[in-house]
Amino acid sequence: MPEGSRVGKKEATMGTVKKILILHGWTYSTEKWGPFLNDLKKDGFNAELLKIPGLTEKLDDVWDIDNYVEWLNGKIHEDKIILVGHSNGGRIILAFAAKYPDKIKKIILIDSAGIYHNEMPIRLKRIIFKTLARIGRKITKSETLRKALYKLSRESDYENAPPVVKKTMNNMINFDITPFLRKIKIPTLIIWGAKDKTTPLSDGKIMHQLISNSKLAIINDAKHSPQFTHPEKVTELIYEYL
Repeated sequence: MPEGSRVGKKEATMGTVKKILILHGWTYSTEKWGPFLNDLKKDGFNAELLKIPGLTEKLDDVWDIDNYVEWLNGKIHEDKIILVGHSNGGRIILAFAAKYPDKIKKIILIDSAGIYHNEMPIRLKRIIFKTLARIGRKITKSETLRKALYKLSRESDYENAPPVVKKTMNNMINFDITPFLRKIKIPTLIIWGAKDKTTPLSDGKIMHQLISNSKLAIINDAKHSPQFTHPEKVTELIYEYL
């Protein structure tokens, strides 16, 4: 799109764009979000990246998806809000949308988690998470063996997480959003990296199929976090959608 036409449209729409709340994925740092947030602000959006309990904010008790839904509910003070969620953040938003649809104006998902998988590698990871969350360091006195189990699950973040967060992560990966997707009628933009191996493109297609008022935008050369690798493209898709 020519820059001039985009600026012209921006001037026409800035007065109607409300605050955007962004939920990050399973990470302990928001440092990478800077360029993407700056791009959104340049386009006139008032974007706020929330700190999520257990990840970028302290968590004292084990949570499940319902706890996160109520936590998000407490963060929304507008009549209608635009929500953007990446990976696990998308899972929280979808669960929230199923319970509180009247509080959301539009949803934007970026390589969202939430579709339950039962393929062998995923089943193995789930078993490891459940075992480690239950017995923790008692599993073995061997640091080498313990690290090997974490490596097998391909989750270095899990290895470094405190027990409360490990049990919370186990609760989250065992929650399946699929049965709730048909209930969601809110306008939804689904952005997906075609080369995503964490949440495969097939998950995005399922969400697009089940969420009636949704649009799927695929970024062909992107992986799981296009907002980091392709911030301008993701921002453009959001801008055009809103």
